[in-house]
Order: sequence, then C-alpha cells, then structure tokens
Amino acid sequence: MREFGYQRASDVAGAVALLGADPDARFLGGGTNLVDLMKTGVERPARLIDIRELPLDEIETTPEGGLRVGATVTNGDLAAHPEIRRRYPALAQAVLAGASGQLRNMATVGGNLLQRTRCGYFTDVTKPCNKRVPGSGCPAIEGEHRNHAILGASDRCVAVHPSDMAVVLTAFDAVVTYETADGPGGAPAGGELPLAEFYLPVGGTPHLETALPPGALITGVTLPPSPVAARSRYRKVRERASYAFAIGSIAAALDVRDGAVHDVRLAFGAVASRPWRARTAERVLTGAPAGPETFAAAADAELAAAKPLPHNGYKVTLMRNLVVAVLSELAEETAR
Repeated sequence: MREFGYQRASDVAGAVALLGADPDARFLGGGTNLVDLMKTGVERPARLIDIRELPLDEIETTPEGGLRVGATVTNGDLAAHPEIRRRYPALAQAVLAGASGQLRNMATVGGNLLQRTRCGYFTDVTKPCNKRVPGSGCPAIEGEHRNHAILGASDRCVAVHPSDMAVVLTAFDAVVTYETADGPGGAPAGGELPLAEFYLPVGGTPHLETALPPGALITGVTLPPSPVAARSRYRKVRERASYAFAIGSIAAALDVRDGAVHDVRLAFGAVASRPWRARTAERVLTGAPAGPETFAAAADAELAAAKPLPHNGYKVTLMRNLVVAVLSELAEETAR
C-alpha cells in the first residue's frame, strides 16, 4: 500500500477545497471498498479526506413529497428507516441483501454508488485491465467471464456494476446531488445528476465510470414521490446463501388496475457496467394484461439486446425468469 496522508473535513466547502488542492486525494466515507482497493494497489491515493463527520447523515421528506437521503447515511440506517421501508420497500430489501450488518453499519450511501467492479482482472494489478489501465486490454472477454455483462458491454470491458442499492435507485428515478469548488472564488457550487445519467456507458472508455465533474463530492440522493414504489420488491440471485455479489438481480414495482398494468418500474443488476433500467420492458408492459405471458414477452423484448459471452448465457434465462416471477408475485399482491 502506498503511504498516504489523512485529513478530516469539517464542512462541505472545506472537503471540496481539500480535494481541489490535491487531485490525487480521495474522499473517505466508510472505506469498505476504497480501503480494500488500496490494500491491493488498485487505488493509490496520496491523501484521504475523511467526510464521515459532515452534516450529510439525515433522511428528510422533500417539499414535493419524496425523500432526500444524505450521502453519509449508513446503509444500515437507510434500510432501517421507517419511511424507506414503507414507501420504497425494495430499497430496504436491496440494502439488506447487499452485505452483513457490520458492513452496512460502516458503508455510506455516497460510497455505495461509487464502488468499483469486483471483476477479478480489475482487482489483480498483475493482470491487464482497460478499466484500471486504459488500453491494456480486457482479458475477461476470452477468460473468466461467468459473472460478467450481457447488456451494454463493449470490446473494451465486460465487467458489471456491483451495487444492489443503485439498481433500486435507478428504477425509481433517483437524482444524485453533488458539490464542487467551481463557484465564484472557489466557493462550493451545487449540481445534480439523474441516476439514469450518473453512470457512463462503457463504450471505449471503461475507466470513466460516472458523469460527476472532477473534484465533486456527492452530498445526497433524492427519491421523487412515487406511489408505485410502495408496491415494490428487490430480488437478488447469488451463488451462495451467504452474502455475495449478485449474478443477477431485479428491482420491480407494479400497479395493476382492472387486470391491466397501470404503472411499472424495472431495473436489472449484475448484467451490465451500470444498473440497467429496463425501459423496453416497461413500454411493453404498460397498458397490457397483467399475467405471466405478458411478463415473459416484456422480458424477452428487453433481453433481445443481450450479447452473452460463451460462459454467461445463463444470465438471459435467469433474468427472464426473475422478471416473470417477481412481477407475478407483485400482481397477485395487488389483486388481494
């Protein structure tokens, strides 16, 4: 591990100023991903700027009726919050499925969104990886890729995004707020990014993962009011019953009226370099009869764009089955 400095920020303005003065620094929240990557040499910051004491640890109702979640809210507090459990149950389910209680009590919402892929070639500095060293190659394409992308990949990278939380936030049109030091005289300047635009397509630049401006500090995530979100579910498939990263997951919300789909939200996890909003499936479903045949047709329409590699084609069948199973369960609950 590279020797590094440490500094604790006391306010948001100070935090962004510190990073602006040292571009080789990193913000430190819970450290559950960053510190691991520092130990293996993937991340080599010259300085860590501790932001855990910033006043960003509240969950508040917005004037529009949504919820705003501060960036330093821990995953444990997010999953336990009564309004999250009542109004966005899939979000609580995703967090609980994501890691052990010890990790949930350390990891933060902002850090969860910025966690890096768990691709073995990325985390092994002895191997080439376009995400880690642009232009060095992607050995996963010809090598071990059983848990890699089937949607939205490129010939430069087939890694998947690991976050469970981000899948649900994508389904519910969440918006990330941030601050930089780009205001007058270096003062903080705020900005926001919808989750749909937050993660960049992998394309030819897999090392560029988000649309955050340089030096930006995530300050929170806003969930817009969404009545359909109260009837939502997150389902995660993993290779063992204990905590593990997904091989496929789905965030779904469904509103059925008079036997037809009135409103629906769908997002997939562990199938692309970013959480995958299933908009094609949503269009097929809206206004259609709420039944297994329709759910299967919607899944097939979304997965028609899949380009599996030799060893991960099972994910197409897995995701189709997840769509049908989860939407069928939600439809039955709505009918009661």
